[in-house]
Amino acid sequence: MNVSINIAQEEHYKFAQEICDTMEASALLRGTGIAKRSPEYIQKKMQNHDAIIALENGKFAGFCYIESWQHGQFVANSGLIVHPDYRHLGLAKKIKKKVFEYSQEKYPGAKIFGITTGLAVMKINSDLGYKPVPFSELTADPTFWAGCKGCTNYDILERKEFKMCLCTGMLYDPNEKKPEEIKFNKKVLTRLKQIKQTFLKK
Repeated sequence: MNVSINIAQEEHYKFAQEICDTMEASALLRGTGIAKRSPEYIQKKMQNHDAIIALENGKFAGFCYIESWQHGQFVANSGLIVHPDYRHLGLAKKIKKKVFEYSQEKYPGAKIFGITTGLAVMKINSDLGYKPVPFSELTADPTFWAGCKGCTNYDILERKEFKMCLCTGMLYDPNEKKPEEIKFNKKVLTRLKQIKQTFLKK
């Protein structure tokens, strides 16, 4: 695999539709909710240099973008997607690491967060230093939560007054002291999901 991972720019506009299609197909395959994004939205991220794209010999391989909230106090790494031809090769982890480092460079001091239903993404986030947190520790900007309207689970988020959904919130706080090594504990995350499911049934 000879994939290059770079900051997306205007020259990558041509991949916007393919990125959106790959995101939607992945959500349908996994049977999980995902907020839909338009090609125009993806292109805007590229124009503002708020996205990371992976390519191999001019072929789209993966993508992730950055959103900032509350005047740069919070940053979300969203829309992580890998083309089916490049899955199970460790590319998602490389893209996530690249966008994580770029976020710290572009928004120094910001708290970096994400919401996800996938254990694989949770593991990657955990390895980078994220920790599972309640939604109350994430940005309070209503614009962020409005971005979830394209997700099939948005009705759940509304019913729970934007305090909980099927996604797990994860946060990296650069100002928080952390242990030398943060290990991913699958049992803890599995238990967290079980507790969440019990809460959602009430």
